[in-house]
Amino acid sequence: MKAQPKIRVQKPHWLKKQLPSGPDYEKVKCLITRGRLHTVCQEAKCPNIWECFSEHTATFLILGDHCTRDCRFCAVTYGALEPPDPGEPSRVAKAAQDMGLRYVVITSVTRDDLPDGGAGLFAETIREIRNRMPDTKVEVLIPDFQGKTKALNTVLQAYPDVLNHNLETVPRLYPTVRPEAIYDRSLELLKRVHIFDSAIPTKSGLMLGLGETSEEIHQTLLDLLEAGCRILTLGQYLQPSQQHLPVARFLTPDEFDHWRETGYSLGFAEVASGPFVRSSYRAHELFKTVQS
Repeated sequence: MKAQPKIRVQKPHWLKKQLPSGPDYEKVKCLITRGRLHTVCQEAKCPNIWECFSEHTATFLILGDHCTRDCRFCAVTYGALEPPDPGEPSRVAKAAQDMGLRYVVITSVTRDDLPDGGAGLFAETIREIRNRMPDTKVEVLIPDFQGKTKALNTVLQAYPDVLNHNLETVPRLYPTVRPEAIYDRSLELLKRVHIFDSAIPTKSGLMLGLGETSEEIHQTLLDLLEAGCRILTLGQYLQPSQQHLPVARFLTPDEFDHWRETGYSLGFAEVASGPFVRSSYRAHELFKTVQS
């Protein structure tokens, strides 16, 4: 019997995005390449890369460009790990200075192979940026550090301006989407930030379109609020390759508007919700609203 061809779901018209180009984009790309750095914009194939690079913003990816976890949604490469580079924090800070950034986002691959999960390098990167640019704000988007409180406190002792940790999806889908992560462990991490210092705003995000129900989204938002989360991002999941999970559904812009209003009505201080919204999308604007 002849094999049936795979049916590919066509992206709706509202998911069309301009391709990377232009002098500002090339300038930022050159600075990152010259500094031997990585950005999540490039490694995770973010759809906002042209917009962010053109506005001289980027989310720096530290601890290498390979991950110890093989999540079914993520485009970052799995395996082939190298030791952390002690010179990386200084290079990130210099690149941020050369780009004239006033708000820097630092994230990483997950490094379960390291005793502290890379927390020390996060803290050192924050300090290096502050040494070069005392007035620049720093947001960190961290992994779960396998639930190690000491590792989390290492990052918090460097006092980032925002602590971001994404739930990514609803608890029912964790075994499929994030098999090496634990929903309650991530919620507990967010709670511990407020135990350490309630003045540090916490932030989290979800990808929608993986098969979650409206009831599950609503309950997850309540869970985040109960954990003390103040800033919320909601975006459309886009399949990075044929080897990754397929998109179950494309939400309409009106649906994202609905969830934005729902987030505000439930009590979040700031909500970014839209097809192209990602964890660090317009991060400075969200931070300024929370601080005002």
